[in-house]
Amino acid sequence: MNDKHISPAEREVMRVVWSTHPITSKDIFEVLKDKTEWKMATTKTLIGRLVKKGVLTTEAVGRRFEYSPAVTEEETIKESSNDLLNQICTKKVGETIYMMLEDSTVSVDDLKALERLIQKKKQTAPKVVACDCVIGQCTCE
Repeated sequence: MNDKHISPAEREVMRVVWSTHPITSKDIFEVLKDKTEWKMATTKTLIGRLVKKGVLTTEAVGRRFEYSPAVTEEETIKESSNDLLNQICTKKVGETIYMMLEDSTVSVDDLKALERLIQKKKQTAPKVVACDCVIGQCTCE
């Protein structure tokens, strides 16, 4: 299976495709041109990478190609956040989530949903999270 890791530049393209699909490379370029100052060739290169990774599908419509997402934005966000959390000591996951929330603008409804999730997670949460690092990877004792 192809590596589905999406770079920040590729994510810019995917955000356009997630919001409007099917969509042509020209239309993607038009949406992003002021934000990114990319040339059309750059946009096409990024689209090609995303097709090769299997996260975009392509369909020939006459002489042009239309692109649609092969994965949802939610799937991609979940994979990216799991990748981040898998790179740190398990004892620091809570602290990392805390920092992310502290540095983010979040709606009242989202905060209420988080409160409900926290109450639910408290029912099965361990008193202490065990470190899963090898010796020399962290400062846990």
